[in-house]
Amino acid sequence: MIENHWQLQEAKNKFSSLVEKARHCGPQIVTRHGRNAVVVLAIEEYTKLIKPEVGLVKFFQNSPLVDMGLDLSRDKAVPRDIEL
Repeated sequence: MIENHWQLQEAKNKFSSLVEKARHCGPQIVTRHGRNAVVVLAIEEYTKLIKPEVGLVKFFQNSPLVDMGLDLSRDKAVPRDIEL
């Protein structure tokens, strides 16, 4: 076994150890039939992965395209008639 790789059967048998290793030593890879299947990682690392660095509004405010002068106003004209 590579230090952070676990065969599925071993991961099931030593789940507590797997969790502790993930919390203290970093992500742990579980293999199934010799292929990488899943990664077990600490909640802190998972939170970093899914949490955006900045909110959506701040992201657009900081965009390099902010000064392009795009007209985002809505056309208030009456829609055309269509035949059904």
